[in-house]
Amino acid sequence: MDFKKFSQLVMIEQTTFALPFAYIGILFAGGGKITDWLWCTIALVAARTAGMSFNRVLDARIDAKNPRTADRLLPRGEVQARDVWAIAIASSLVLVFSAWMLNTLVFYLSFVAVGLLYTYSLFKRFSPSSHFYLGAIEAAAPVGGYLAVTGKFEVMTFVPGAAILFWIAGIDILYAVQDIEFDRKEGLHSIPARIGRERSLALSVVCYGLAFSSLVLAGWGGGMTTMYWASLVVVAYLFVRQQMLARDTKHPFEEQMKLVFSLNKYVSPAIFIGALLDVFIRWYL
Repeated sequence: MDFKKFSQLVMIEQTTFALPFAYIGILFAGGGKITDWLWCTIALVAARTAGMSFNRVLDARIDAKNPRTADRLLPRGEVQARDVWAIAIASSLVLVFSAWMLNTLVFYLSFVAVGLLYTYSLFKRFSPSSHFYLGAIEAAAPVGGYLAVTGKFEVMTFVPGAAILFWIAGIDILYAVQDIEFDRKEGLHSIPARIGRERSLALSVVCYGLAFSSLVLAGWGGGMTTMYWASLVVVAYLFVRQQMLARDTKHPFEEQMKLVFSLNKYVSPAIFIGALLDVFIRWYL
């Protein structure tokens, strides 16, 4: 498998988008050491690669039936399932090794992380809460980043993670609105398939509100100051804009979702940059 196909398979650009999740956890834990940043980076890249690989190979049959996903590499036969399994297993081993290089607690939790990454793709076959399950998986990044530095659970371990959980759940609910009819036909469980478009849009707003409230609570609990709060102004704008785009009836919903996701990639960098500048100014200037 060449790099182009590999990057398409695991959507490598989304790995870059996810990296700030772990870095936010490190910053709220006090900044850590250079080695914490290095191994957290490797662990998150490995986790993201493993998760996407598991998702692609376990959902290959479903993706082949869905017109929106039928053009992916596995349904088209451009990559083999055995190769994707190999990538998933190798990435999982890298994740566990990186966690071992950080501390004992993170090492033990890495096995839980692998289990979560594997089971997400199966979860939507049983429960519409899969959106929140995905949010919990993504929330493991800031939680892991925090634990990588401290090596112990504290209240602040979970607050930035809660923000990520609700934000990802909210955007995933919007994403699933595109597949309401397909999910109902195939017997797949999603919140939009269960409660319909309008209620799903409303629930997404609730999730975004909880995510933003968690970011405020994290800033208050972490003693953040001006730069962090300025970044939340940017996040608030992005959140509101996303919800407005999802309700634009002048254009096809699929087109609006492309715009929603184009904005989504700026959320985590905004939080990270605000937190980074805040910590740097308070601690080093």
